[in-house]
Amino acid sequence: MPSSKPLLFGAIEAGGTKFVCAIGTGPDDVRVLERFPTTTPEETLGRVIDFFQRHPEPIAALGVGSFGPVDPNPSSPTYGYITTTPKPGWAHIDVAGTLHRALNVPVAFDTDVNAAALGEHRWGAGRGLHTFVYLTIGTGIGGGIIAGGRRHHGHQHPEIGHLLVPRLPGDDRPGCCPFHGDCLEGLASGPALQARWGRPAPELPPDHVAWEQEARYLAMGLVNLILTLSPQRLILGGGVMQQMHLFPRIRQYVVHYLNGYVSLPNPDTLIVPPMLGDRAGVLGALALAEERFIKGY
Repeated sequence: MPSSKPLLFGAIEAGGTKFVCAIGTGPDDVRVLERFPTTTPEETLGRVIDFFQRHPEPIAALGVGSFGPVDPNPSSPTYGYITTTPKPGWAHIDVAGTLHRALNVPVAFDTDVNAAALGEHRWGAGRGLHTFVYLTIGTGIGGGIIAGGRRHHGHQHPEIGHLLVPRLPGDDRPGCCPFHGDCLEGLASGPALQARWGRPAPELPPDHVAWEQEARYLAMGLVNLILTLSPQRLILGGGVMQQMHLFPRIRQYVVHYLNGYVSLPNPDTLIVPPMLGDRAGVLGALALAEERFIKGY
């Protein structure tokens, strides 16, 4: 008789600080999960390969959501590469190809934030929606887009963190992005907060003036996304957004900056935290693997 065992999939959330590896089928069936620091490509990918080779049950496919920039185009000769990242040693590294050759399974590859968006679409705050944005605000700012029910790609992939936003009056601290200075990441990421106020974000009390400024910068970025994509929802995750008091402030400023130009759904349901929390990325990578296996591309 045919086996009734479900197919297992492998997942990697490849972050600039840590890698998260998992095997399972979804949020309620993660068989094994392991985290370890991101060091050199050789050491880190070696630990990834060892993780999957140690597991007794085979996986049908592997999904990778990676820090970037990356090449997510399956028809490109550098598909599956991390490309021009400023992270030392990781530029132009063939992540997907290295894993495919070692594990001999199909590999799906996308940005970490597109993977997180897919996870939220499948199991979280994006269920039942056809167009929404997942944004992470932490060490950097990045965003994944689901448009028309599919992960959005174009020439490359979205780089929402580098939207240019106007500097607020009285803010004379240089933006921390080495490429653009005053982009959303340069003005509103965790390192930008620390550089401006001299303390990491978790140490700033809720009534600190920093949060009013942070809410205004993030609201400017969200207004750009609302006017460009007309999303049904904006899902905000990442370490900075652990400050839950930011959500009502951001909603207030989004309404203020739009100034009645377009109709909005209830801001409380438009701008929300991720339902999957910090598991959105690795669970999204599981969904990537399953999608790769089923669609065969």
